[in-house]
This record gives sequence, C-alpha cells and structure tokens, in this order.
Amino acid sequence: MISMLFNEIFYKPILNGLVFLISFLPNHDIGLAVIILTILVRLIILPLSHRATKTQLKIKELEPHIKDIKEKFKKDNQEQAKRIMDLYKRHGVSPFSSLIVFIIQIPLIIALYRVFTSGASFNFDNLYPFVSRPDFINTKFLGLIELSKKSYLLAALAAVSQYLQISLSIPKTKKINPKNNSLGDNLLQSMNTQLKFMMPLFAFWISLRFFSGVALYWTTMNIFAIVHEMVVRKKAENLLKNEGNSRTNSNYKEDN
Repeated sequence: MISMLFNEIFYKPILNGLVFLISFLPNHDIGLAVIILTILVRLIILPLSHRATKTQLKIKELEPHIKDIKEKFKKDNQEQAKRIMDLYKRHGVSPFSSLIVFIIQIPLIIALYRVFTSGASFNFDNLYPFVSRPDFINTKFLGLIELSKKSYLLAALAAVSQYLQISLSIPKTKKINPKNNSLGDNLLQSMNTQLKFMMPLFAFWISLRFFSGVALYWTTMNIFAIVHEMVVRKKAENLLKNEGNSRTNSNYKEDN
C-alpha cells in the first residue's frame, strides 16, 4: 500500500516529468532535463523553503533576548529552555524548520534514485498516456560530461554546494559560554555541526553510487537554495535597514 502510494505520488510524476522534458528538448540532453526538473521541484516547495529562511532570520533577530534569558536563568536549564521556547512561540519561530524542508525533500530524492537505478534506461512502462517516449536519450551533458557513468567532478560539486548551502542556512550566533547553554541549545548546535560536515560527505558518497544525474540534481538543488537564501536575506536586511531609518527620522522629528 505504502509502496503503491509512493509510486503514484512521487516516482511516476518525476519519471514522467523527466521523460517529457527529454522529449521536449531539441537535443534530448538528459542533463538539461534534470536541471529543469530540479528547478520545477524547487519552485513547488519554494513556500516552505521561504518560510524556513525567514525563520532563521527571525532567530538571529531574537539573539539579544535569548542571551538575556540565558543570563537570567543560567542556573536553571529547564526554565531557560521553557522561556526560550515561549519566546519562539510568541514570534512564530520554529528552530527546526530547515530540517523539515530537508525531510520533505527525502521522498523526492528517493524517487529520483529509483528513476536512475538503471542508469539512463528508464522504465517506460510507467509513462502516462500523454507522455511520448523519446527516440533517443543524449546522456552526454552539454557534450562534455557522460552522465551514464560516475563523475567525481559532479560528486565533488554536490558535496561542496551542500556544504555551502548548509553553512548559509544555519544562523550565525555569537559564541556564548557553553556552561550557560541549555541542553536543547547544545543538542541543536551538535546537530548543526553534524549536518554541516556529514551531509556533504553523504552527498559525495551517494553521488558516486548512482547515475551521475543524481549528483547533477543535488548540485542544482543546492545552488537554487543558496541563491534563494541570499535573495531573501538581502530583502530582509533592506527591510530592517529601512525600519531603522524610519525610527531614526521619527526620533529626530520628536526632538525638534
């Protein structure tokens, strides 16, 4: 039952989307099809990614309040954790939102792995009636990289882009005495550190075990996420800057 639902919700749509794009592209380049499909998938989950990025920015804004709570309740870790969680709730913040976005992507990645299990030999029996089978599939991406084989270059790009994406998404916090950290803070910091270094290694390893299209998908996914993160942060910085200027002008008028 679960396998059937997975096939209908994730596997078949991705397979058909990829085959449709391959048929649509003039040179039937599977690499370009993977990139376009990846961008479409990212656009679908963009609202969740956008919310996660905004949440990370809110956490950064709340740092002074969090520091005050830690100083005030440094001898009571339980009360400290409770006050911080209450602060998050009041501002609509979920510290694990970025993990939720990653978890949502897991079924999509698994479905893509299944599509590429046989290399570029897709299971055309699962095509929708309106999706035509391409005459041939060009597995040489841009005429340079053979995607039907392992590519250490693409695997390395997947790992590096994963590291950059995680480094950018994890909010930078000021170093605080570890003795003042709650158990939840230490756990979150430990998880962030593990994600920062383990995920790139996992991306490199998994990219070498499957058809290189997986590495291309992973790299494109990360680049899209990095660009999105930078755009949202830039807009947030401009918004905060404008709010600061408005307060300054308001105070100046009151003084005069």
